[in-house]
Amino acid sequence: MAGIKRGYDGKIAGLYDLDKTLGRGHFAVVKLARHVFTGEKVAVKVIDKTKLDTVATGHLFQEVRCMKLVQHPNIVRLYEVIDTQTKLYLILELGDGGDMFDYIMKHEEGLSEELAKKYFAQIVHAISYCHRLHVVHRDLKPENVVFFEKQGLVKLTDFGFSNKFQPGKKLTTSCGSLAYSAPEILLGDEYDAPAVDIWSLGVILFMLVCGQPPFQEANDSETLTMIMDCKYTVPAHVSNACKDLINRMLQRDPKRRASLEEIESHAWLQGVDPSPATKYNTPLVSHKNLSEEEHNSIIQRMVLGDIADRELNNDIINIIIILLLLLSLSYQAYAVS
Repeated sequence: MAGIKRGYDGKIAGLYDLDKTLGRGHFAVVKLARHVFTGEKVAVKVIDKTKLDTVATGHLFQEVRCMKLVQHPNIVRLYEVIDTQTKLYLILELGDGGDMFDYIMKHEEGLSEELAKKYFAQIVHAISYCHRLHVVHRDLKPENVVFFEKQGLVKLTDFGFSNKFQPGKKLTTSCGSLAYSAPEILLGDEYDAPAVDIWSLGVILFMLVCGQPPFQEANDSETLTMIMDCKYTVPAHVSNACKDLINRMLQRDPKRRASLEEIESHAWLQGVDPSPATKYNTPLVSHKNLSEEEHNSIIQRMVLGDIADRELNNDIINIIIILLLLLSLSYQAYAVS
């Protein structure tokens, strides 16, 4: 696996201090961590390689390969991959506002359409970028959209089912989550890669404006039937333009689904900035965002490492801190290049 750092052990090579668990999967645990020198918070996906079978290993390779490829303001960044004998660590950008599923669940009748439009446009922007690089996500759902409140953005994450595709050539792997999966995937048919992400976008938009999934019945069998029959009801409070966009995406026949170009040019999405992230030119970490405790901790490490002494002018120390943080970011960018 190109670009992976090898020979690490301990608590991630002494580079990151692991903290509380943020989430769990079949083979992985996601933990909060801090860079031991800069104090930068990151999410670390810890994968137990001893539990991986051939299929899971394949998905892992695809996830790393696709995340190294996609570098977009609305996609969670993979900073670094650290490989040990039994564990693989994916060092990821950390969101500060939770995931979209929890956010939607706090809005019983859905978000206002203006707010839904803002978030949905960013998701579409990210998926459009992925598809231009011939990367399909295949597990789009609100749980895999993370809020970055300080930046005013949402970002896609969890590329565990992602894969490269060739335009015009169909894929065969069945994957994803039932309530968000396109009918052709659930049938086990060969499928057009971009079309399955379009279906999932339709489910996400429905949830944003309605507050609940379009296909969510008492059991999986009933849910599957509803998806196959493409039976759903959009509440009356949703505008006709938004209903039209949902209907264009949730088409049983993949050939009849809207393309990303048609979605981006749809009347409902006009007037919203799909890429507010382009306004942000500041680095992910700045000395101005450090707490006094973090600032003093960095100075202490600098003193202990003979990088500086406590009599240095505070402005000079701040300049050194900024340079160190920028070097850290440059190292992280190099690690995934």
